Amino acid sequence: MDQIKIGKFIAECRKKEKLTQMQLAEKLNITDRAVSKWETGKAMPDSSIMLELCDVLKITVNDLLSGEKISMENNNQKNEQLLLDMAKELEQKNKTIWTSMWTILTVSMVALLAGILIAAFLIPEGIWQLVIILGICIVFLIPCFYALKLEISVGAYKCKNCGHKIVPAYSEALWAMHRGTTRYLKCPKCNKRSWCKKVFKK
Repeated sequence: MDQIKIGKFIAECRKKEKLTQMQLAEKLNITDRAVSKWETGKAMPDSSIMLELCDVLKITVNDLLSGEKISMENNNQKNEQLLLDMAKELEQKNKTIWTSMWTILTVSMVALLAGILIAAFLIPEGIWQLVIILGICIVFLIPCFYALKLEISVGAYKCKNCGHKIVPAYSEALWAMHRGTTRYLKCPKCNKRSWCKKVFKK
């Protein structure tokens, strides 16, 4: 989706309806800054107010997401193109999240090992050395919890028994045994536990 094109289209439709940014914002119960961000292509309208925005501007959601008025003849073709574009955006977003997760884990693992080595060699043996090493291990867990949250947000886990795709709760994934991103989960469909592989399409 072309945010700049969509922003210009929102501005055109708003002016056509003889509304200022402030008036449009008041109708949608948002700030005029949000409207300004849409119109300059810096942000997209939230999905929760998209229908209301289209109603005020007298356009369809399809028109809004295309950044232009769509004739009935081109409607199906545009729908297909929009779905493809949205699928590509989601795929790219998932890749970014996945890369971020592995980056967080790698950096925190390196930091953990470096911290333990520094504590082991530079701090004299005793209670303070133990406290510092324990502190480093606890700090290491924080990015791990966040990385797990990222892992769960992308795709699903495929049940080895029936092929059902599982999106577990955070606590369920946290306490499940795992080998990398393969987790030992209970499938809600076949009710059996198995090693469920991570798949990117839910």
